[in-house]
Amino acid sequence: MTVNARTITDEEFFYGHKACPGCGGALAVRQALKVLGPHAVAALPAGCMSATGFNFPQLAFGNNAMITPFAATAAVLSGIEAGLRAQGAAPEDVTVVGFAGDGGTADIGLQALSGAIDRNDDVLYICYDNEAYMNTGIQKSSLTPFGASTTTTPAGKHEHGCLTQKKSLFDIVAAHRIPYAATASVGYLNDFIKKVERARDIKGTRFIHVMAPCPVGWGFPSADMVDVAKEIVDTGLWYLAEYEGPALTGTPGGSFRLNRDPKQFKPIEPYLRRQGRFSADDGADLALIERARDERWSYMRETWG
Repeated sequence: MTVNARTITDEEFFYGHKACPGCGGALAVRQALKVLGPHAVAALPAGCMSATGFNFPQLAFGNNAMITPFAATAAVLSGIEAGLRAQGAAPEDVTVVGFAGDGGTADIGLQALSGAIDRNDDVLYICYDNEAYMNTGIQKSSLTPFGASTTTTPAGKHEHGCLTQKKSLFDIVAAHRIPYAATASVGYLNDFIKKVERARDIKGTRFIHVMAPCPVGWGFPSADMVDVAKEIVDTGLWYLAEYEGPALTGTPGGSFRLNRDPKQFKPIEPYLRRQGRFSADDGADLALIERARDERWSYMRETWG
């Protein structure tokens, strides 16, 4: 049965956690586990979801779940999958899934993720991207966007926040010729749910990079989280896409596709101005952000078709 807003289960597998109000990461984990079901086995490194989901004596996960070393999420997933396979007793619908933030994925955990993809271990890795190390005080990660103020890239008179561009993690993962990779946003939950369902039913390593705004770190009211998660897509500052590798397509390089290709983007300034982290950015900063967006979309449209 296709999973959508009408058919998704009412059963909860991630509840009673202590995440901040309006947490995008908590919504991503909650919805993914509803798709994957009770037999999913989850592993999480140090980060918001482990800090708020594992509070002794309370465990917020209805599934089997464990905390991993910060750098080792994908390696632990590989070990869990190998152990289940060796036992030969795992249910047919079991999915070994990792949930890690942007820092634990694009920075500290990238080596282990690369190794898992290279081995094509049968695991699903979901990166919930809130664009900084939120759990430890809002420090910059390599997925922090240009112009965003963090505690390690503060905005001031001479510098207006992060000076580097967001790492193209989706491209890096796809370059491994992974069987399946996708980008998503919790602002477009039906799209995210479809991609989790698609990934669930594929063998080998799968990867989903889901945008999960953080009201505290981004500086907007918690009630606005879903709207912000939609607006980042509508402005073109994030994109919804999929990659299928040679194992699925039968072609050496695999294939990309955009799931949403707007003819016109919403203006970026209202989106950026509603967030405190961009409050110091001036017109020149906004122009650089817009130019980087246009260059990225030109590349995707020309290269991916």
